[in-house]
Amino acid sequence: MEQREQLEKCLKPQWVWAIAFGSAIGWGSFVLPADWIAMAGPVGAILGLCIGAVLMIIIGVSYGFLIKIFPVTGGGFSYSYLGFGRHHAFFCGWFLTLGYMSIVALNASALALLAKFIIPDVANFWRMYSVAGWDVYFGEVAIASLALILFAWINTRGGSLSGKSQYYFCLLLIAGALFVVVGMLLSPETSFANMKPMFQPEISAWSAVFAIVAIAPWAYVGFDSVPQAAEEFDFSPAKAFMLIVMALAMAALHYSLLIMATAIAMPWTELVAQGPVWGTGEVVQGTLGTLGLAALALSLLMGIATGLNGFYIATSRLMFAQGRAKFLPSVFGQLHSTYRTPTAGIVFTCAVCLLAPWFGREVLLWIVDMAATGVAIAYFYCCAAAYKCFKWSKSGKGKDYEGGVSPFKKTLSLLGALSSLSFLGLLLIPGSPGALSMPSWIALLVWGALGGILYVKRREHIQGVSKEHLDRMILASEA
Repeated sequence: MEQREQLEKCLKPQWVWAIAFGSAIGWGSFVLPADWIAMAGPVGAILGLCIGAVLMIIIGVSYGFLIKIFPVTGGGFSYSYLGFGRHHAFFCGWFLTLGYMSIVALNASALALLAKFIIPDVANFWRMYSVAGWDVYFGEVAIASLALILFAWINTRGGSLSGKSQYYFCLLLIAGALFVVVGMLLSPETSFANMKPMFQPEISAWSAVFAIVAIAPWAYVGFDSVPQAAEEFDFSPAKAFMLIVMALAMAALHYSLLIMATAIAMPWTELVAQGPVWGTGEVVQGTLGTLGLAALALSLLMGIATGLNGFYIATSRLMFAQGRAKFLPSVFGQLHSTYRTPTAGIVFTCAVCLLAPWFGREVLLWIVDMAATGVAIAYFYCCAAAYKCFKWSKSGKGKDYEGGVSPFKKTLSLLGALSSLSFLGLLLIPGSPGALSMPSWIALLVWGALGGILYVKRREHIQGVSKEHLDRMILASEA
């Protein structure tokens, strides 16, 4: 019988919470408040993100249940196999891989963007060319590349190092953000009157709110790093749901406070009309001076670090699960002989992401815009699989797993699946508030075509291996 490679159980609860929280907020909470305010107004942006968090928590119910019963790596890939079989698992895993990998690349480019604001002479060294209107400098490419290599090295050195690092990154992030928010609230130069009008006046209030809700799968992606790390828990998997809820609640609070801190500095309509490179950075510097900007920059740096580290963990574990089942080449299913980390997935993620800075940030944003599609697909499969596992009653349909008779949880799983479909609709239906742009559609179709080619090449194994073998490799089931 083929040996099943097993990840080391080394992650503590606080580290797993940090992986979920740090990945969910990343750099976006510091860089994008002005953009979100421009889309929906301050209250519209906060309301949209809070509604998104509630929907994510509903989806998190299904994740928490499935982690408890199947504490294996793979997340949406494993759960789509559980609920719908091997072909659906390949489809879900392929698009989820893109979603995770593109966020690794985007976090690296966000570091280069921070450098443009803090150390412009370094970041803007040697303009090489322009892509889609974005000037590409050797300095920013070098900064992004060094960050990608550093975090790849951290992740190859063991789950304990990456988990512990994530926890301390989060503590520094929270400390810096609290300093900024409290400082902005107490400053005599700020006023809540600057938050008026509360919604974007050019569109209806609900259209503004749902434009923000549409990005929730992207804004909160990262909480689903928890099932990717489930195989490495050194604690009961039953705690996973509470860790997910805590991470999402804190992420929503964090987003809301940073939006508020940005909006109270000056009339927000004037701020967005100026089109600042970094709206939050400029108003904090103008209100709190160099010390405030330094605290914000530290928090942003830690947000980028948590995003890079968290999504390296998620991407490499997802690819490991696919490689262990041989949906990807078997090298991805092997672990480092000393550190017991999925090195092939880490190195491959690093290599692909090292290409991204050379194409410019605008092209990368096209890819990331459609990456939310892959994440929403995974959410749907997870909730639909959980729905199939729960029973309405003892005589009802459903798989008889532990706690299988639960009408309430079955209803929440159904709501989670419907929410996921709603997210997909907001992204894919032309004319919807969060509809993908044409370049993002092209990137989505290209990635789908590449997946089709890989499927054809791996079809013999995917179709030919026995269900019992895949159950053991994907779900650790010996039945």
